[in-house]
Amino acid sequence: MTASRPDLTRCRLLDGFVPLLWDQPAGRLYLRIGRVGEELLYLDRLSHGLGDLRLERGNLSRPQVVRFERRGARLLLVAANYAWRSSSPEQAQRDAVRQAFAESVLWAFDILGEEHGVVLVDATGFLLRDASNVAGVLSGAGEGAYALDPSRCAIAEEGTGAFPLNTQVESILTFTNPNAHRLPFWFGNGQLEGLAAMAPDPRAITIRVRNCFVQLPDADFRPRRFDPRSSFFSSVIFHDFATSLEEPADTHYALRHRLEKKDPTAAISEPVRPIVYYIDRGAPEPMRTALLEGAVWWNKAFEAAGFRDAFRVELLPEGADPMDIRYNMVNWVPRATRGFSNGKMIWDPRTGEILQGTVTLTALRDRHLRAITEALLSPYDDATPCPTVHELMMARLRQLSAHEIGHTLGLDHNHVASTFGAEMSVMDYPAPVLKLTGNGGIDLSAAYGTAIGSWDEISIAWGYRQFPPGTTPAQEAAELNRMLEDAARRGLYTLAQQDAVPDSGVHPKGHNWDTGEDAAEELHHVLAVREAALARFGENAIKPGRPMALLADVLVPLYLLHRYQTEAAVKLVGGLEFRYAMRGDGQPVTRIVRGDDQRRGLAAVLATLSPAALTLPEPLLRLLPPRPPEYPRIRDSFAGHTGLTFDPLGAAEGAATHSLALLFHPHRAGRLVEHHQRDASLPGLHEVLRTALDATWHAPAQTGPAQTGPAETGLAQAVKLVVEHVALRHLLALAASEEASALVRAIACDVVEELRAAVAAGLAEGGLDPVTRAHRRAALDSLAAFARTPERFRTPGTLPPPPGMPI
Repeated sequence: MTASRPDLTRCRLLDGFVPLLWDQPAGRLYLRIGRVGEELLYLDRLSHGLGDLRLERGNLSRPQVVRFERRGARLLLVAANYAWRSSSPEQAQRDAVRQAFAESVLWAFDILGEEHGVVLVDATGFLLRDASNVAGVLSGAGEGAYALDPSRCAIAEEGTGAFPLNTQVESILTFTNPNAHRLPFWFGNGQLEGLAAMAPDPRAITIRVRNCFVQLPDADFRPRRFDPRSSFFSSVIFHDFATSLEEPADTHYALRHRLEKKDPTAAISEPVRPIVYYIDRGAPEPMRTALLEGAVWWNKAFEAAGFRDAFRVELLPEGADPMDIRYNMVNWVPRATRGFSNGKMIWDPRTGEILQGTVTLTALRDRHLRAITEALLSPYDDATPCPTVHELMMARLRQLSAHEIGHTLGLDHNHVASTFGAEMSVMDYPAPVLKLTGNGGIDLSAAYGTAIGSWDEISIAWGYRQFPPGTTPAQEAAELNRMLEDAARRGLYTLAQQDAVPDSGVHPKGHNWDTGEDAAEELHHVLAVREAALARFGENAIKPGRPMALLADVLVPLYLLHRYQTEAAVKLVGGLEFRYAMRGDGQPVTRIVRGDDQRRGLAAVLATLSPAALTLPEPLLRLLPPRPPEYPRIRDSFAGHTGLTFDPLGAAEGAATHSLALLFHPHRAGRLVEHHQRDASLPGLHEVLRTALDATWHAPAQTGPAQTGPAETGLAQAVKLVVEHVALRHLLALAASEEASALVRAIACDVVEELRAAVAAGLAEGGLDPVTRAHRRAALDSLAAFARTPERFRTPGTLPPPPGMPI
């Protein structure tokens, strides 16, 4: 059946890369395709997001190379398969590879007409589909299944446009779920979590998606082979069947902007076309200025790479569309909850050329940092704003702006940078540098870096340096290799997120949100800062006129101030230092962490379990009432077992869970077994588990923090019992873990039996207070149950700490 031709006299033409015809009365949109058979880029991106679940304004899909292909009365939109290629000059070889692997037909359009080689199609159905899999994301939120409701979808004319280099069409899409929970009648507006807090009616969630067609660049861009030592992303990975059998078939290109010198012979030259980033006008002051100030840091790196004024930052011009691909954007995106910012790119999948950088900086992270600073300083004698709080927030935002823009320049994370100080790189996740003053105060004057670092200059030089005319590919490759080898000889190298994030992490210097070159020593320092801040923490941590119950929210980041440094220190235990070494580059490949360093790391981690560290003082507990109406607990609140009241034992349980889950991780345990068998001077799993139990179960009764009274002493003893419980549950979980090796489970069971015998002997001796006696009897019951059915104990079941990332 042939589709009927529309009445074009009532259509408005939007001329540009792919011309559009908008039929407003019918609500239909037509494409005029004059490039049948030519390749272009297609992607989708959110213009109006949800405010959570990674469905945020500006979020975009991976770009695809597509072409329009006419087949009879239909026009197919075909996605090319660039993962498998042949660079052979012979067409037959290229065809053989192309025909060996599948392509994807994304849509089939009915052709409505053709004039002078320009094909007319109705794209309305294509544009009103769920291109971004929003239904799948919403359905994963625990509220039931969502589905696209076509009757509540439409083209948004105001978000639709055709520009010289790209065409975009905005679609209003509504996803329905009749079983979703609505906000309660009372106190509904105080809710901050769940889909009911994101939309007026969670049974019908409406967002906007833009489908984008982008012109591919010319063939003059010269790809640069990816090197894992460089810190660059490599999202262009393909298999080239024309390569020599002496060379690997897989080819990796680094992602880079096109940047060329006006004078290629000059050591320093202005660019033919600078890289310009634009700050979102939706960012409020003073955040807008901080974003701009941090962004311009990158110009220094490009100067070091041989370019003068190659990187600029400006405010987005009035009336400009941030999704016009001509603008590299720094977007400010409000969220309902704190979430990660990100730096993404639209790139050419054929070559790795970045066509547009898009930074998404999420609001509420500044509020979280404010809470950390207020907890550290307790600065409010009255309602007067604290300049230190404000400046720390802006310093972090400058650093964050530079960090996320770095991603859109092609740079991956470097998670060893913070161990060398802020002067190495902005591409790590930094914790604020905290210093203790002589009177026990906390100095935040150098909390965050103020410029890009030495590694950033190396990375940008590697990715963007233009070599003189006549330089051969082999000479260029040799010079790029020399840059990275010189950096390695200076002790500068990189470690990606994949090796820093896991709880089972192994590299002794690759961490998130840490400071200091020595992770164990720095953990003791952070604990000292925490102790000093807790000693003065009180109602001055919140402004007058705020509910006292909110003091508990400000307390959370201070009580858990050591959490990320604990993650750093624990990597010394069973740790392995390594580099992304290449054969012949002279770098050390691997080195097991020395035994004394492992034991220092273990001691530092176990210090986080001390009742003196985990017991909160009685005067503070008297300042923490239940939550008032319209101020419910939030995602970052402590969990507990006492209902409406603040639970200090629950807070201690969460902190202990964090430390012990890291220490007793099955992969860490497996490395301890392996390394000890290779070198008996290294701590083995027996030693680590027994030392942990010595610091918890076998430690003497404890008092609370300094200047304690009877209340703190009693609470400290209860905290000790809570920590013992957490240690037992995580030990049993390790002994029953399906992730653990047979040797790990055997050793853990051996230590479990040792603990059972010690607990039984202690009960037989008597002299225990009633609470401790009951706790020990319950432990024996758990140990007996474990002997019968160990699989019941694979999940520890202890309270987790509140989520902490991102800062």
